Amino acid sequence: MIILGTNSIKATGFDVANSLRFNKGDDPELSRSTGDGNERIGMFSFWTKTDDEGVIYEITTDSNNFFDISVDGSRQLQVRNKLSGSYNMELLLTRQFRDPSAWTHFFIAIDTTQGTNTNRAKLYVNGVQETSFSTATYPDQNADLFMNANSKTAKISGTSGVRFNGYLAEFVLIDGTVKAVTDFGEFDSDSGIWKPINVSGLSGDKGVNGFYLDFEDSSALGNCAFGGTDFTVSNLAAIDQSTDTCTNNGATVSPLVVIGNTGQTYADGNLTFNPSGNNWTATHSTIGASNGKWYAEFKVVTLASSSGYGNVGIIGTEGITVGNFVSTDDNSVGVTLDHRGSGQTNLYSAGSSVQAAGVAFAAGAIVGMAVDMDNKKFYFSQNGTYLTVSSAVGDPTSGSTGTGALTIPAGIETFLFAVGGYSTSFKGTWNFGSPPYAISSGNQDGNGFGNFEYAVPSGYFALNTKNLAEHG
Repeated sequence: MIILGTNSIKATGFDVANSLRFNKGDDPELSRSTGDGNERIGMFSFWTKTDDEGVIYEITTDSNNFFDISVDGSRQLQVRNKLSGSYNMELLLTRQFRDPSAWTHFFIAIDTTQGTNTNRAKLYVNGVQETSFSTATYPDQNADLFMNANSKTAKISGTSGVRFNGYLAEFVLIDGTVKAVTDFGEFDSDSGIWKPINVSGLSGDKGVNGFYLDFEDSSALGNCAFGGTDFTVSNLAAIDQSTDTCTNNGATVSPLVVIGNTGQTYADGNLTFNPSGNNWTATHSTIGASNGKWYAEFKVVTLASSSGYGNVGIIGTEGITVGNFVSTDDNSVGVTLDHRGSGQTNLYSAGSSVQAAGVAFAAGAIVGMAVDMDNKKFYFSQNGTYLTVSSAVGDPTSGSTGTGALTIPAGIETFLFAVGGYSTSFKGTWNFGSPPYAISSGNQDGNGFGNFEYAVPSGYFALNTKNLAEHG
């Protein structure tokens, strides 16, 4: 079983290698100056994975004169053009985009020269034209819009206070021409899922302001792959280049899952988890598996005194009801992380303590987790060294023998990675293969996926859709 949103999991076809991860707390931005483009005809195509509000693209003169593509507070996509304080184009989709596990393709075609108003702006989601709008104000025929206005500043991720939060991939603007949505994607013949196709051949149609951002050069994230003007990069670094893409969806944790206390915060593309208040809260991964062998790492960012309590591990898909799940939930396996050190750090299976962990986890420690669903065995490591269980050092390659393993309860038919914490004194970041923090070594799984600090055990894989298609 796989828990995820809408994406192709096939390993064949066009492959998108990279996306760009935006963390709004960093105030990220891509910007460039515009030329004298076509203010009546243009189109946008991009893939995104987010559940947050924010501006994706904008050209702004001031608050009364701008063009933007954004997601509002209700998680509805909107495309707007404001002129002299009034919207002469405003399209707000009725449907909401709240699934943090799903990559979604948006295609926006604008041609104000059309005689029929509904043909002057069209929106497509995953290859299908949208016809249901909460607000639908179409531009007048031959109206000029700011989308390709001359001598302006175009920005991806908006401005401070309204930054985009999430992942973007395959971002294209064509200036002066409206291509078909099928020039950017196709329905998979086997699954019927909408998937991207190679758009590099469209460079000749880009026009004055056209661009294609593939985010494949980590040293030049604003590089235009069409050969046009590059974007200037602000508050984005090489580590923000991600391998979580619309052709290989990676696991994150889900901000929609609120177990226990509310108000926890998420950052770095839903990989960093930080509770709030003094009460247990927890969440789990967006993807899981029923069989196969899987590896992930969790970096402890904060484990401070007074109330620095946390736990990490796995649960079954029936879910957890309390934040300190490892010590209470029958269908869980995990380790408690405590600021007081090794005496308060224990290994648990099926809601009961198995033994003391034998190590103290502190800020900066990396917890490795190897999940063997074929043999129902679980292995923990600290900074690359596997913990000793029942007097045996953990060996994830030991198969049914389970040397140094914790037992995965029979009730866990499909597992999800999980994390819980007590207060802001506990904070940590997951690495499911594309970490938001620097890796000093760099290790991949046997299929060539992932960027892990420590070696991935033989036969174990990063939790992404390509690996799941083969091993899940």
